[in-house]
Amino acid sequence: MLRLLRRWFKHKIRTGLPFLRSPEIGHSRFLVARFKDPRAAGFFRHSRRFELDYRLYLPSGSSRRDSLPLIVMLHGCRQDPLSFAEGTRMNTLAEEDRFAVLYPAQSKRSNPLRCWNWFESASLTGQGEVGLIARLIEQVTVRRPIDPRRVFVVGMSAGGAMACILAVRHSRLFAACAIHSGVMYGAASSPLQALDAMRSGPSAASIDQARRLVCEVGESEVMVPTLVIHGDHDTTVNPVNADQIIEQLKARAESIDPSAGELLASDERCIDGGGHTYRQQDYAQRGRITLRKVLVEGLGHAWSGGDARFEFNDANGPDASRLILDFVMQYQREIRRIVAARAG
Repeated sequence: MLRLLRRWFKHKIRTGLPFLRSPEIGHSRFLVARFKDPRAAGFFRHSRRFELDYRLYLPSGSSRRDSLPLIVMLHGCRQDPLSFAEGTRMNTLAEEDRFAVLYPAQSKRSNPLRCWNWFESASLTGQGEVGLIARLIEQVTVRRPIDPRRVFVVGMSAGGAMACILAVRHSRLFAACAIHSGVMYGAASSPLQALDAMRSGPSAASIDQARRLVCEVGESEVMVPTLVIHGDHDTTVNPVNADQIIEQLKARAESIDPSAGELLASDERCIDGGGHTYRQQDYAQRGRITLRKVLVEGLGHAWSGGDARFEFNDANGPDASRLILDFVMQYQREIRRIVAARAG
């Protein structure tokens, strides 16, 4: 009997069928699964490099008839989907506001600290780990009750760096993006450069290289509206990185649609966040907000307004999860072709 139970348990993990439920919310589903890249062929289809564990949260009462928004949450170093979900409380908000949440999981095999390898050359070209995440999102969007017009990517720290790459290299997947305590696309191309960029911001050479990488992106790409959140007391990822992300994406938006003119910056607003005060500035093109920067005063390298029982979370407001939802849910992307029928 014990052997049969073990085989059943392993089968559930391998096939991705739901076998766990959220301990907080009855009848909701917090599914555990493993994605195997269908593009891997021959000998390589058995390589773990082409696999990605993940969790998917579906709110209670959801069914195949639904068309839910999807928030893709990319955790930071020394985090995993469970700690990230608990710390950000995103599943609780998903239950309240009815959306799905996807949590890709970096493995210790790929990085001992569970950091996403955002600086690798393959990722910078949209392949590698970035391409694997993108194909996971595509599969989940087709197989689950997801509205493909409302898929949003969110990341913290190393996950924020990956979110930025995804929004540039796979822009047609996403309606909006949010980067918390992250770095710009192309800020580094090696682990040593990554550490330097985190501590002091990207070098002039890295910025030039990033500019060339952005120019390589095909003409079919689109600008993904992006929210950037950072703490002004962050000693792990220097707050100058937030400014660099904004400058890079501002230039990108203006180059994608030159006829729309420059992005115009609003006056900076100082807002009481229910704990920390934060400064907010918007950048608009043709009257549409394309970028928003939120700098939280007194916040270190932590998710603002998170559950402090988990590492890299600050209980003081503002609530970053709510700020992110309020921003991204304004947007939806155009679908220019019929989405394949969902299966499974």
